Amino acid sequence: AVKDLPSIKPTATSAAPSGDADMPIHATAERETSQTIITGGHPYPSGPGVQLTDSTAATGRPISQAARDQVNRSLPPTKDQLDAQKFSSGIADIKGKSDKSTALVKVQPSSSQLIARKASSLPKPQWHPPWKLMRVVSGHHGWVRAVAVEPGNDWFATGSGDRTIKIWDLASGRLKLSLTGHISVVRGLAVSPRHPYLFSVGEDKQVKCWDLECNKVIRHYHGHLSAVHGIDIHPSIDLIVTCGRDATARVWDMRTKAAIFALTGHTNTVATVKCQAVDPQIITGSHDSTIRLWDLAAGRTLTTLTNHKKSIRALTLHPSQFAFASASSDNIKQWKLPNGEFMQNFSGHNGILNCIAVNNDNVAVSGADNGTLHFWDWRTGYNFQKVTTAVQPGSLDSEAGIYAMTFDNSGSRLITCEADKTIKIYKEDDTATEETNPINWKPDIIKRRRY
Repeated sequence: AVKDLPSIKPTATSAAPSGDADMPIHATAERETSQTIITGGHPYPSGPGVQLTDSTAATGRPISQAARDQVNRSLPPTKDQLDAQKFSSGIADIKGKSDKSTALVKVQPSSSQLIARKASSLPKPQWHPPWKLMRVVSGHHGWVRAVAVEPGNDWFATGSGDRTIKIWDLASGRLKLSLTGHISVVRGLAVSPRHPYLFSVGEDKQVKCWDLECNKVIRHYHGHLSAVHGIDIHPSIDLIVTCGRDATARVWDMRTKAAIFALTGHTNTVATVKCQAVDPQIITGSHDSTIRLWDLAAGRTLTTLTNHKKSIRALTLHPSQFAFASASSDNIKQWKLPNGEFMQNFSGHNGILNCIAVNNDNVAVSGADNGTLHFWDWRTGYNFQKVTTAVQPGSLDSEAGIYAMTFDNSGSRLITCEADKTIKIYKEDDTATEETNPINWKPDIIKRRRY
C-alpha cells in the first residue's frame, strides 16, 4: 500500500529536530521534498534462494511527529474516544452548556414519521356516499339463499329454503311470479342475457332450465353427485357452469344438455363459480381454501391460488376492471387477472363471509353470517361504512345472516338475501356530502403484506 504523507528526510542517523513537532504541518511540507513510504511487505528477491541485500531489503524510515498527528486525525475515532466524547457532552448538558456540545449520533426519524411519509405515497380512497335501507320485501317462507337480476333491470329472482323461486318487480318490490319444482333448498340462480331462460340449482342435485315465456322447466342437466351450490352463465358461449358439494365444477352445453367437462382438482365443496369471456374463463372458490383459474379449452387448471387460510364462499368479478375479489373468514382478497396476482387485502370484516359484490363505482360490499354489511372502496380497501341488518319482527336475533347479494345492472341498488326470510334493498343516501360523512382514512401499512 502506498500512502502520500508529508516528506521525511532520508537520513536514518538523525531524527527530525525537536522543533518540527511544534511547527505547522504545512510549513514542514513546504520545507521538505515529497516522498512515499512503502508499507506492508518488502521487495521480492531476484530469484529463488537469493538472499536479500541492503539494497533490496525494505528499510524503516523515521516519521516526524507532525506526520503522525495528521495520520491520527484522518483515522475514525476509537470506541474509547467516542465514549469519552459522549461522557463529556453529557456533563456539558447537565451544566447547561449543551449549546456548545456537538451531536455525536444522528437522530433517526421515529416510526410514526416513517409511516406518515409512507402513507403520503399511498392512493387516497375515493369518497362514496353511505348506503341506507330503502325497502324490505317479504314473501318467502325459508332462508333466502340466491338472487339474480334480469339483464333488462326490470325484475329480479330469488331462491329460498322453501324450495320456491320468486320473481319480483325491481322498482316496486311486488311479487310477479312463483316457480315451484325443486324438492330442496334453491342455492343458485342465473338469468341468461341471450335467451328467455332462467337457470336454477339446488341441494336436490338438480340443475333446471326454466323457459320464462311459458314459466316451465324445459331442460334438466344430470350429473352432480350431491348438492349444487352455485351456477354461472358463460357471457359469450352457450355454456353454463355449476359447482357443488361433490368437489367438482361441471360445464354443460345449454342446448344439448351434454356434460362437456367435469373440472376436478378441488378437495372439498366448490362453493362459488364465475365465468368471463376471456381466459381464465372459469374461476372457482372452494371450502378447501383455494381458488382455481381454469383453461376452458383444455378442461384443466391454469393456476391455483393458495393465499387464503379459510373456506372461500364467494367470488365477484369487477364489472370494468380485469380483476376479481374473493371472500373468506380470514380476509377479503383482491386479485389481478389473467394470472391471479395478489393485489391487496380488505381486512376487518370478522365473521363467516357468504357473499360479496362490486359495482362500477368501485363500491365493494361483503355480507356475513352475523348480519353485518361492510362497504369498501375497491381501489384502496378502505372500509367506509358498516351496517348491521335489522331482523324482521318476530325473528330471532340469530336470524340476521346475509346469504346472497347482488347489485342491479345500474349499480345504484343493492339487493341482499337474508336469514330472516326477507329481501332487503339498499340505495345510496342522496343527502350525504363529504362534509357530513368525511373520509376517516388511517392507512394500515401492514395490510399490504404478501399473505
